[in-house]
Amino acid sequence: MSTLAISPAQSGDGRALRWLASQEALLSFAIVLIAVLVGLYNPRFLATRNLTDIVLGNAYVAVAAIGMSLVIVSGNIDISVGSLIGVLATISGSLAVAGVPMVLVWLTPLVVGVLVMALQGAVVAYLRIPSIVVTLGMLSILKGGLISVTGGRWITDLPQAFHLADIELFGLLPMPVLIMVTATILAALWMRYSASGRAIYATGGNAEAARLCGVSPRRTVLMVFALHGLFAGIATLLFATQLKVIQSTVPPNLELTVITAAVVGGVSILGGVGTVIGSTLATILIAEIASALVFINVSPYWIHAVQGGLILVTVIADILRRRRRQVGG
Repeated sequence: MSTLAISPAQSGDGRALRWLASQEALLSFAIVLIAVLVGLYNPRFLATRNLTDIVLGNAYVAVAAIGMSLVIVSGNIDISVGSLIGVLATISGSLAVAGVPMVLVWLTPLVVGVLVMALQGAVVAYLRIPSIVVTLGMLSILKGGLISVTGGRWITDLPQAFHLADIELFGLLPMPVLIMVTATILAALWMRYSASGRAIYATGGNAEAARLCGVSPRRTVLMVFALHGLFAGIATLLFATQLKVIQSTVPPNLELTVITAAVVGGVSILGGVGTVIGSTLATILIAEIASALVFINVSPYWIHAVQGGLILVTVIADILRRRRRQVGG
């Protein structure tokens, strides 16, 4: 009787301890700690406007990192996402200036994003070409093609209705935050509880074992890349519609930031492990660090070194954890 009475409490304590040891808890603690320490050094860091800018200005990165997390969990990687977002932003802005109905302006990046990424996914899955090779080729095609076609021109005179990112729900909740939070929650629930979501983990963990269990690694990889394209399209909307003018170029280092957010968020670069909640928290942490460097009078260019360091530390920690599990097993 006493054992039955104690077991639920012990189980609850176990879940609490596991959460406290998780990457999400670590990231949450780091976000709060940096805010407190930098706020003590420079109180202006904690100003509402600065904290709002950190989240609003990087919501599109968090959404793109959701798709990147799916790709990496499946055992692949994509380094073309930054170029794709640049191309989709140019297409969207050009359509808006041309007077195309706003619904089509907003839908086009989503459709084109899905098509481009699904094409890459098909090449990876069915031709068995490594994803880093395929996406590197697409990066060059998109980046070079964008400059060749547009010459890097600026898109101006965007209609007011185009600026989706400026909308506030009930005058309180900014649209980028609403979309970021909603996308994160829905993706996390889908990956955790749906059969297709679990198939991504199975494929990334051991594709052959997944196949023997009835999962199609090829269809799963194709699905993952298509979803990644959808999230890239949504990220494009949040990115482009927050700008007053759009330059027809690729946002610098965007793919590195997106990959960093996914990996630092706890997604194993080896595949099979990770959550999109972690990638969203990591996006906020990276943006917070970039802002903090400015407030403590350190060159913001150091953020690239910080991103590289975070990736190395996270990957090394992941490899050590895997080795420890193998030894323990």
